Amino acid sequence: MPTAQRLPDPVTPDAPVAISSPLLTQWWLDLAFVHWAVEPELVAGLLPAGTVPDTLDGTTYVGLIAFRMHRVGWFRLPGIPYFGAFPETNVRLYSVDADGRRGVVFRSMDASRLVPVIMGRAGFRLPYVWSRMSVRSAGDTLAYTSRRRWPGPRGITGHLTIRKGERVEEPTELEHFLTARWGMHNAFPTGVAYLPNDHPRWPLYRADLVACRQGLTAAAGLPPLRGEPVSVLYSPGVPVRLGRPCRQGRAASRTA
Repeated sequence: MPTAQRLPDPVTPDAPVAISSPLLTQWWLDLAFVHWAVEPELVAGLLPAGTVPDTLDGTTYVGLIAFRMHRVGWFRLPGIPYFGAFPETNVRLYSVDADGRRGVVFRSMDASRLVPVIMGRAGFRLPYVWSRMSVRSAGDTLAYTSRRRWPGPRGITGHLTIRKGERVEEPTELEHFLTARWGMHNAFPTGVAYLPNDHPRWPLYRADLVACRQGLTAAAGLPPLRGEPVSVLYSPGVPVRLGRPCRQGRAASRTA
């Protein structure tokens, strides 16, 4: 297993670098964060070369993140109508690289618009999947559903329902660890790199998991998830800016 050469950067509620010239802008809305604890050695082989599982007190996590993507746009252009707004559900892991940059690794990204799926797969080698999806709300309850279309295997489903609770005034160490993520590691066409992001602090609410029936984590190659989630959170959302992928080297990561 590769070993990080530097200590991981601190977990901070604010982005360490402001992205002045974004590659992409978008809003992430009505997010459900559902997390299970897992032993790092069980997922280490699923991460890109040069990264290892990021851990808190020796434990790493599998995240199931359901939300609405809104107003996706290139550079500083306005969001694209229709194609720039769609439900999405991600299965993600937590990573750190040799430069100490903490991030996430997406194992799958279900989305309901075919064009963004094709662009994400072809242009960024992201594991996007075209799915039939919906996000419905009734009072404090939100339900997220998905059924895969392409590529196969077709028919894998996800159903997640949460009930929003009280506002989180001061996130716990674990809640910061799981949500304050300022980039992703991915095997881009030019090689493994880190794509930074920035956004305002998360407005977070604790939530109850009402229902969770899904085959997404197993389809992403993850081991069976044991027991109840260790964290369930809701956020109404934030505007997001994404920078350009950068390779290893702390100087590169600080020039977004």
